[in-house]
Formats: sequence, structure tokens, C-alpha cells
Amino acid sequence: MEFSTWEPAYEAILADFGYDRTDDEDARDALAELVEPFDHSRVDFVGECVAVAGAGPSLAAETDRAAAADIVVAASTAVDTLRSQGIDVDWMVTDLDKNPETARELTEAGTPVAAHAHGDNVAAVRELVPTFDDGQVLPTTQADPAGPVENFGGFTDGDRAAFLADHFGAAELVFVGWDFDDPDVSDAKRRKLVWAERLLYWLERGRGEQFGVLDGRRTAVDVSALPL
Repeated sequence: MEFSTWEPAYEAILADFGYDRTDDEDARDALAELVEPFDHSRVDFVGECVAVAGAGPSLAAETDRAAAADIVVAASTAVDTLRSQGIDVDWMVTDLDKNPETARELTEAGTPVAAHAHGDNVAAVRELVPTFDDGQVLPTTQADPAGPVENFGGFTDGDRAAFLADHFGAAELVFVGWDFDDPDVSDAKRRKLVWAERLLYWLERGRGEQFGVLDGRRTAVDVSALPL
């Protein structure tokens, strides 16, 4: 996704949450100082069914669907749940806030990690990213891409995983471990899940595909802030 396409949604997110764009840009620049450009020739999702694993409570009951996919891209702690069931993860997407030791282990084992910088995690970026195998780190931002830091679209770890898979040519996206109505999440997380749902709706429209995770929910999605 070109940043010019993503930017209207990004600006709506900034306005909704009261985030400062400059903070995101500062985080992006901090990440850029620590990494080299990721080798895109290593990534080929073309023609593949990609499982996009969220870290919701339903994941434990849906691991078989992840195992049946050609490629598994997992958000944050979804990696730990899948690995505990013997399911290999091909990519991890994280903003470094929960299980950085898992990200480190994956990079050391040769599994790529899309490490995300935003205004609230500069300290984590500076502390943790240097401990990863640099060649396995795909650096991302939600602001303008700059230097080695890229932006494929998306806001939360989960929907960024979907946008990443789309960018690299996935033929089909299958969603596991997604719980938009999880009653146990914080108010802040619930607001982020609202945006994740909106962004997946936008993505499926662009792909000409219907994601099962949105079945029964589409008519209630507020699209007013989306550049449809």
C-alpha cells in the first residue's frame, strides 16, 4: 500500500486517539538508526493461503486452521500460543510490548519479525531491537516510511499482519484468534479493535475478498473515516 493511500486512515486514527504524529516519526527515526533495509526477495506469499493469527482467547481452539494454511503470520503473543501447540510461525508482527524474548528467539532461529515503532514505544525499540538478529528484522511504522523503515498499512499488530500478507501477494487470508467482542480487554484495547475491524473491512474491499472474521459484522462497521 502506498503511504498516500494509507494516510487518510492514519490521520483519522491520530485524531481519534489524540496521538501526535511527530512522536510516531521520532520513533520511526529511532528504529531506522538500528536496522538495515529488509531483503524483500526473501518474502513470497504469492498464491499462498496465509493464516493471520490474532492473540484473542479463541486462538487456542482454532490452531488447526492455522496449521492448515501455507504460511502463518502471527501477532504478538499469538506466536507463543501456536508454538505451544507445535505449530510453526513463519512471521511475527509486534510492537514489542508483550513478549520480546519470543521475537528475539525467532530472529535468532531465522524467522522474520516485523518490528513496529510508534510514539509510545521508543524506549522499547532502543532497548530491544539491537538484541535481535538484524537480518531478520523488517522495521515498520504507521507514519511516513523513511530510510529502511516501511509502512504496509495497519494499526494494531493483528491488522498490520494482514496488510503485510496482502502486500507480499497472499492469495487468501484466513483469520484465527480474532475476538472483536472480547469482554476482558481494556477500554483502550477495545477502541483499537474497533479500528482493526474497520481496517480489515477496508482491506477486504480492496482485495475483492470477504474475510470470514467479518461475517455478520459488516453492516455495523463505521466506514466514515475510511478512504473508500
